[in-house]
Amino acid sequence: MRRSVQVVLGIGYWVQGMRSLAWMGVNFFLKDSLQMDPSTLQLLLNSANLPMLFKPLYGLLSDSFSISGQRRLPYLSLAAFLQAVSWLAIAILARSGASITTITIYLLLSNLGASIAEVTNDAIVAEASKQQPPPPPPPPPSSKTHQRSSSSGELQSFVWMASSLGGVCGNLLGGLTIHRVSPEKMFLLFGLIASLQFFLTISIHESSLNLPMSSSSSSSNVGFRKQLSKLKVALQDPAITRSLTWFAASYAVIPTLAGTMFFYQTEHLKIDSWVLGMSKVVGQAAMLAWSIVYDRWMKRMAPRKVIAGVQVMMAVLMVSDVLFVKGVYRSVGVADLLYVVLVSGVLETMFFAKILPFTVVMARVCPEGCEGSLMALMGSAIALALILSGYLGVALAGFVGDDFSGFPKALLIQAACTLLPLYWSSCIPDPDDGTQQISSKQE
Repeated sequence: MRRSVQVVLGIGYWVQGMRSLAWMGVNFFLKDSLQMDPSTLQLLLNSANLPMLFKPLYGLLSDSFSISGQRRLPYLSLAAFLQAVSWLAIAILARSGASITTITIYLLLSNLGASIAEVTNDAIVAEASKQQPPPPPPPPPSSKTHQRSSSSGELQSFVWMASSLGGVCGNLLGGLTIHRVSPEKMFLLFGLIASLQFFLTISIHESSLNLPMSSSSSSSNVGFRKQLSKLKVALQDPAITRSLTWFAASYAVIPTLAGTMFFYQTEHLKIDSWVLGMSKVVGQAAMLAWSIVYDRWMKRMAPRKVIAGVQVMMAVLMVSDVLFVKGVYRSVGVADLLYVVLVSGVLETMFFAKILPFTVVMARVCPEGCEGSLMALMGSAIALALILSGYLGVALAGFVGDDFSGFPKALLIQAACTLLPLYWSSCIPDPDDGTQQISSKQE
């Protein structure tokens, strides 16, 4: 892996992880300054993710049209610029008493930049992964689980670590300062960080990354219609279509109750803001540890088993939340503060743990020249699923009640919905069981 690729991707994913700093400020700004109720807050935060639904369009544009002979870095620069402008604007407008509508517009703009960044970063990962040494021929079935190529998923693990490290830094900084500084200063700081990324990306030429697309066809545009045709051909592969459908559905069927839990902890239990910040730090640290464990040992397992295991652990932690809300842990001497720090943040980040093994699957089956489009489609499907999940959560939160008496039942419903996708987990392919790239179909 070239050092320039590591620098671009490492900083890119780290900055995306640092977005947790700004979004922590958003939660408290909306709750305390704009006096939002739980349902409205969760509805706004989920609606702010709407730009994520158009990731396939950003991917198609990146795959189809080069800018000054470059297909990736100009779009990454644009993404950093949009995020910098939006968060700096929010920092300024929040002090002047801006309306909810104005803040929402800039939150949408920031997520537009974030979605373009995610698409571009994922496309670079998919392209660069193809330059890693290919795996050896599949070993006999009896030893396949233990002898998979150690190079599979190496780059994915690296960027996952960078993103997790950014999340740790963002949440740690936010948790330590949220009760000392205003949310506006948190917005300002991240806006400056995004600005630094912008200046970095415009100073690097894409040829230094030695990506397949840059070296082979950077001098001419592929054409939007031709790239769309490539994507259609890719989606004819059942291994891609079924796995994408299952993965999106595995999120969509789970009603998200994060907003309700946030209000339960801050308003009902009166837990300090710094505790929630430390909870998120623990969660991001767990994700960082997960990326290391996966890179060292778990990537040798079938991705289907890893993803199913994560799904089961999510359900277990949701049942644990039921015991927490009912006061069972409190009755045996476990303080609410301790549970929130050690468990709540882990569950929140656990939602995204299965993305790592899934991106390894998609990078392997993705046809050459379609990396940006297909990875963007994956991101869009996840974004749509999370939005639907959030809206389901808003509907379910309506039965919680002002005194949170219905919260335990809502959490049990959430846990049951989490286990449902396991019945169709066979839709996830095992790349080493004969799943091949389909680029040959496009020739």
